[in-house]
Amino acid sequence: MAQIIDMPKLSDTMTVGTLVKWLKQEGEAVKSGDMLAEVETDKATMELECFFDGTLLKIFCPGGSQVQVGEPLCAVGQPGETVAVPVKTAPAAKAAPAPALFTAPTLPFATGSTPPAAATTIPHSAIRTPQSLTSTGRLKISPLARKLAAEKGVDAALVAGSGPGGRIVRADILGALAAPPAPAPVAPVAVPDDGSVLVPVSNMRAIIAKRLVESKTTIPHFYLDIEVDAGPLLELRAQHNAAQPPDAPKISVNDFILKAAAAALVRVPAVNGSWAGNAIRQPAGVHISFAVAIEDGLITPVIRDTPTKTLTAISAEVRSLAKRAKDKKLAPADFTGGTFCVTNLGMMGIERFSAIINPPNAAILAVGATVKKPVVRGDAIVIGQRMTLTLSCDHRVVDGAVGATYLGALRDLLEKPDQLLA
Repeated sequence: MAQIIDMPKLSDTMTVGTLVKWLKQEGEAVKSGDMLAEVETDKATMELECFFDGTLLKIFCPGGSQVQVGEPLCAVGQPGETVAVPVKTAPAAKAAPAPALFTAPTLPFATGSTPPAAATTIPHSAIRTPQSLTSTGRLKISPLARKLAAEKGVDAALVAGSGPGGRIVRADILGALAAPPAPAPVAPVAVPDDGSVLVPVSNMRAIIAKRLVESKTTIPHFYLDIEVDAGPLLELRAQHNAAQPPDAPKISVNDFILKAAAAALVRVPAVNGSWAGNAIRQPAGVHISFAVAIEDGLITPVIRDTPTKTLTAISAEVRSLAKRAKDKKLAPADFTGGTFCVTNLGMMGIERFSAIINPPNAAILAVGATVKKPVVRGDAIVIGQRMTLTLSCDHRVVDGAVGATYLGALRDLLEKPDQLLA
């Protein structure tokens, strides 16, 4: 019996995925572990894995289409098997409705009858013609076709009739069910007349935009800056890397910061929380996420139980996660469950910036560049290595004094970095 592969839930917030492209074609042999397609979620583009051996018998959704979680994507089975188009079984979350001309609403049904599973999208070729209507405007449809349409959720008024005089018969309803759905029409966009170009956004970019607006408008942000003497950190890093074999990976400044951010959360656990409506949730562990820029936006892979890991282990995990993020190979578990986020633009020359909180976290740390500048040490002015850190806080969870205490603990760890080698 053929196995139906549905659109999986590839992130905790995913309701709809975009099927970017198929990597296998109908009739091609596949085995467990093969990648069938690329799917873009609200957080990343990932590959859809096959868990069966056999032949890709049928593709239900073409590349470029948006598919709700739980809806069928393809069927895998033995060569020669017949595959019927499955009835859609998407969960309660719904995609934005298409105009009524293309999406059929659910028909009313009598008490005691079986309600249709979902409304069915009618392809362009099946849309009715005027011959399907009588002179009084009534729909010409056989009783059997009417019953089948009600059971399957097909709006018969949108189906072309092939019977005598344009009458809709059972075969027309079955044809509407079997035909691939027409792509949803693109919403009209005002075309600029000033020579500018409108660039379509990906599903990921659209979700990022939505979430950032929600974060900035629903979370009461406030910001705290602190300047850190980065000299001891740079010196220890240089010593550590010099002691390693020439071909060994080097520890980065960001690795030290991730380790220090986690250790500071152990000292000040109130920052490692989240707002839960009428309570503050304190997670059992400290899981640091870090921002990685990718083609369509950014993603935040997570280093789980960060305080328990050595600098070397954190460094290796960061490299692995960042590479998989850029290669679009992250699994959902790799970028969900973070309790605190670090974003670093220092390597790009940005000296100071304020980041938007990544819900449900209560804070995010923005790391600026290390800059040489004159500083007062004792009674003398000397050249110092200074780094600015900015903590964005959710005031519902973190008060100013708590945020300041956290930054103080973080500065202590970075200015005495030997504590991070334990």
